[in-house]
Amino acid sequence: MRILLTNDDGITSRGLLAAKQALDTVGEVSVIAPDSNRSAVGRGITIDRSLTVTEVELRDGSRGFATDGTPVDCVRFAELGLVGDRPDLIVAGINYGVNLGDDVTYSGTVAAAFEGIVLGIPAIAVSQQSKEAGLHFRRQRNYDFSPAAGILATLARQVAEHGLPNGTILNVNAPPPPVQGVEVARLGRRIYRDRLDVEHDEDGRRRYRIYGDDPSYHDEPDTDFRAIAEGKIAVTPVHLDLTSTGAIEEIARWQLG
Repeated sequence: MRILLTNDDGITSRGLLAAKQALDTVGEVSVIAPDSNRSAVGRGITIDRSLTVTEVELRDGSRGFATDGTPVDCVRFAELGLVGDRPDLIVAGINYGVNLGDDVTYSGTVAAAFEGIVLGIPAIAVSQQSKEAGLHFRRQRNYDFSPAAGILATLARQVAEHGLPNGTILNVNAPPPPVQGVEVARLGRRIYRDRLDVEHDEDGRRRYRIYGDDPSYHDEPDTDFRAIAEGKIAVTPVHLDLTSTGAIEEIARWQLG
């Protein structure tokens, strides 16, 4: 099994190493990752310049490729032959912090997995919560990647055996140990507490901070948020079809001619 491993935290991430070590037990792993942090870039791609690629030594002594592109660019590199044959599976992660609910549309980690849908390659995005972070999405300290790494190896084997439903990826989020089980859950909904804070730099120019530091969530059953809050690993099948099929007939009745 040929596995492409990428992320949005960068080639030096400890989460990337944990994912590689888990996947080395499953198949042949190739690593292409951003050369620095690209968190929250979503499905961004690089179209206005050439990309640099550097072969680097990873934390375990193996070799990988670092690029100044985005996570989606990394997947495209693999599709276009940078590491040889086309991958059988795309894995993005292990991300520092959870990617739950509405956050998946911002996440570079999940975006890399979404590219698998475009290319027709099964994909898994996997993220790890820290003890300090709670359900916060910002990077914190004291990460234990063993829960995410453990479920990742299991899921990779299951995908190799069964495949995934057409047009579907798996978004996986793991709590810190001790883990209380695994739940297949739907995406929940965030509550963002953004505000407009004004600062002044040394030249007197105004600088604005618009993203709040204390997001919450709607506590609803059967969601990824609830699963993580209960200490369970949340596995969520996600697809890219954003069409509001229920609204097609209604909009079609408008006088648009």
